[in-house]
Amino acid sequence: MITKPDFCSERELENMLYFLDGLRESGATNMFGAAPYLMDEFDLTKDEARSIVLFWMETFSERRLRRTVIS
Repeated sequence: MITKPDFCSERELENMLYFLDGLRESGATNMFGAAPYLMDEFDLTKDEARSIVLFWMETFSERRLRRTVIS
């Protein structure tokens, strides 16, 4: 079951997901190592960053499909 993080607003979550999309496209890190990047960029705790990365991974295909259909 996919659980949306409840410690941030919808807008903050969208910004973080967009950031992770860019990080993935840049190839700067394997996405399993993305939490420290989120921690630095958004001043998150390790647990918060990990939950965002997990949410990003769990929803990646759905969001990518939605973006493809909209474009």
